Amino acid sequence: MGYRKKLRIVLGILKDKGTLIKTTLSPKRQKSSIRRVILRATTHGSTAPPSGHRIAAAISLGHGSRATACACIQALMDRLHHTSSASVALKCLYIIHNIIGKGSFILKDQLSIYPCFGGRNFLNLSMFRDDSDSETWEISTWVRWYAGILEQNLMVSRILGYHLYSSRAKNDSSKKDKILAFSNSDLLKEIDFLVDFADQVGNAPNSLYLQRKILVHEVVRLVSEDYRLVQREMSLRVAELGLRMMSLSFSDCTQFLNSLNRFEDCKERTCSLLVNRNRNDDLWDSMKETKAKVSVMMMEKKEGKMFPLLTEFSQLFPLVGF
Repeated sequence: MGYRKKLRIVLGILKDKGTLIKTTLSPKRQKSSIRRVILRATTHGSTAPPSGHRIAAAISLGHGSRATACACIQALMDRLHHTSSASVALKCLYIIHNIIGKGSFILKDQLSIYPCFGGRNFLNLSMFRDDSDSETWEISTWVRWYAGILEQNLMVSRILGYHLYSSRAKNDSSKKDKILAFSNSDLLKEIDFLVDFADQVGNAPNSLYLQRKILVHEVVRLVSEDYRLVQREMSLRVAELGLRMMSLSFSDCTQFLNSLNRFEDCKERTCSLLVNRNRNDDLWDSMKETKAKVSVMMMEKKEGKMFPLLTEFSQLFPLVGF
């Protein structure tokens, strides 16, 4: 480890200690105690992910009042948006991911409405750069990618009406009943958002060797779990639209086929990232069969449109014998 890197780590540790002392002396005891929980989970000193008990301490803040949950998310976002360290930013995002997966409803609710105007890039990390050295520069690409994953995760939750890890998401019979009541356009809209998530997974950084670092490895593991759940949601909707093939319009078929092609393209791009994970051969076989059926249906609908036109044309311009 180079001298400059060691110095940067030492300065980061001293900065953390100074901030902890500052929060201890603050007259706002409740908010200060919440900030200390977040600070201890996102230290500069280690490149390892936050320990289980640090994550649990952050998640436990969601079991109190709404004000406590709000203060937790605010402290986490302040830490995320004020750091210039790629590892600290990645740890903050890792805690956010754990909140999405394991946090209470009130904590996830505060997260989903932060900031109040919402938006696609509410984590605001698309320009994040840590140019301390070449490694932190590479890790910065993982920060930007991971932020995009979490944004897509929350957007999918808004569209579906439940979080991917919720008990409702695990109840397939309840989901099937809901899907049956949806219109074709509603299902196509949900599929588009699920494909957008898969597309973001497929945009993973090229520096896959950094998965040897345990923090990046753990990030990929959680993303892999999300991707598995998205595949499950996708499978239910593809199966339902497959049964409704006769009711789909030509434009619906076109949109459906484009979504299936996009999702299949994501499979190719995620292979190198999710090695030996989420093969889900049954899903891909089902999608291949559905694509073939949609293509046939589009041809039939196209021919069905052309036949009346040709009949009308022949009546307007009858053939003249010579």
